Amino acid sequence: MDLRQLEYFLAVVEHGGVHRAAAALRVAQPSLSQSLRRLEKDLQADLFHRVGRGLVLAPAGEALVGPARQMLRTLGEAYDAVREVRDLEAGRIDVAALADLSADPAAIWVAQFRVANPGVSARIEERDDVAQVTELVASGECEVGVGVLPQPPRPGIVLERLLTQHFVFVAPPGTEDGFPDPVRLADLDGVPLVLGERRATTREWIEATLRAADVEPLVSVEVPQRGAVLPTLLNGGGAAIMPLRQALDARLRDAVVRELDPPLRREIGVVHRSGRQAAATAAFLDFTRGRVGSWERAVERRMAAGLGLVAAAADTDLAVRRRQRAEFSARSPVARITRRPRDLDGPTSNR
Repeated sequence: MDLRQLEYFLAVVEHGGVHRAAAALRVAQPSLSQSLRRLEKDLQADLFHRVGRGLVLAPAGEALVGPARQMLRTLGEAYDAVREVRDLEAGRIDVAALADLSADPAAIWVAQFRVANPGVSARIEERDDVAQVTELVASGECEVGVGVLPQPPRPGIVLERLLTQHFVFVAPPGTEDGFPDPVRLADLDGVPLVLGERRATTREWIEATLRAADVEPLVSVEVPQRGAVLPTLLNGGGAAIMPLRQALDARLRDAVVRELDPPLRREIGVVHRSGRQAAATAAFLDFTRGRVGSWERAVERRMAAGLGLVAAAADTDLAVRRRQRAEFSARSPVARITRRPRDLDGPTSNR
């Protein structure tokens, strides 16, 4: 008895006859009939009673249906398990991200996932609009999208909130005395700001928030690349309102980081197609949910112990960086350079 014989047997049961089963399986009817006869010979029992031109399950056949289905189901699960391991060893994940979120948090999530699954390669595709991010996922060009919530519902697409992104005020090093903690939005009137390019989602949101607080943004420097905001600020070009995780990098370089009053925050989430996901996609989502949840819980614990938001996030970030340093030292996710032994005669020199 082999698994193909069981598959043919169940097809005959489900389709009510050899002819229809052969058509459904796309095999020749004589081949299917011969397989059934071999199965009956192996089991030494009749599985069907021939009634006229049809087949009716015999008692032995009725007894075989359940175990046969279980065996094929178990085999399918075994194949799925092997395929998932294989996909994580040499898989790929394409992530669509709102342009303002591609560096943080999308790139951070992808990098952390790759450390845990170095066989998986990744690509991050940027879009300027959340609808375009969702379209990349819906079309199948990307498996996961990272964007701002809420978004309009769309059939076949799952929207899942992952974290609250906090924004803070950041000023050049040495300006501590000029800004209380927290900084009121209303007090930013007349403060020169460094902002990203026009029509960017985050810039429009920040400007709209300031105007709602009766503050007309004073743009001192407009940069075409979001990555240019920090170096411009650190060199005195102006202050900025930026995500807390990015502000922690500025704080390491002596920038002044202050909370805002009222707090400025937005919800960040992922979009993915409904239904069964590829192994790499499912693993990425599970891994990212775990890391994000761990980060938020760590910050909350430190705030409950008396630290402010910025200090709690900075302390959590320090713990993460120390853990990563130890992890990379023990098992670097980046291939190390293998030094070739020097030639026996030593390095070549001009004589």
